[in-house]
Amino acid sequence: MNTASVKKISFKEQQLIVREHAILDAVNRLLAAKGFDLMTLDEVALDVGIAKASVYKHFQSKEELASAAMTRMLQDALEVMEALDPAAAPLDKLKALVRWGIATHLAGQMPMLPSTRSSIRQALTAYEPYMERLIKVSEMFGQWINQAREDQVLSSSLPAEAILYTVFARCCDPVGDFLKESGAYTDEQIVEILIEICFEGFVARTTPPIAPGA
Repeated sequence: MNTASVKKISFKEQQLIVREHAILDAVNRLLAAKGFDLMTLDEVALDVGIAKASVYKHFQSKEELASAAMTRMLQDALEVMEALDPAAAPLDKLKALVRWGIATHLAGQMPMLPSTRSSIRQALTAYEPYMERLIKVSEMFGQWINQAREDQVLSSSLPAEAILYTVFARCCDPVGDFLKESGAYTDEQIVEILIEICFEGFVARTTPPIAPGA
């Protein structure tokens, strides 16, 4: 490898990258806590510990800021999906990605899904990097769902779109927040409870229930 051809990043550029990641982390926390419509740039700046003007050096608007944060979240999801064992069963892949999503949500880093009435939806659909990653994630999910239906481990009577949207929504499920707030369960237990609800439902089984604090 010719090291001379590798462009070195200046210290100032490194600082800008670190600050941009800190801004996006703050946006994720605020989007997870209150959603786009209630989030303000003043809150973002306060969370990062910088002036509001410094936020505008990286992002020109609240919409661009939220779009960049949502895009990074989808990129993280893609990396998790691509790192899974290709030989794993489709249902196991679905569960693995949902586990990651729920754990990320419980850590306060999973933005709420934009509702059909959210003002961010238009900005997201116009933001090409976001749409590119959303299509990739949806296509991979769709392939796993269709294969799991063919394997008869997922219901073939339910529309694939309904399964897809439900899986997406489970990653932002407020039920996890309520269980965490109770203090009776660990994050790991909450993840498994929501996984069971998502993929097994409420039908009685012979497996023992997850005990609080176990």
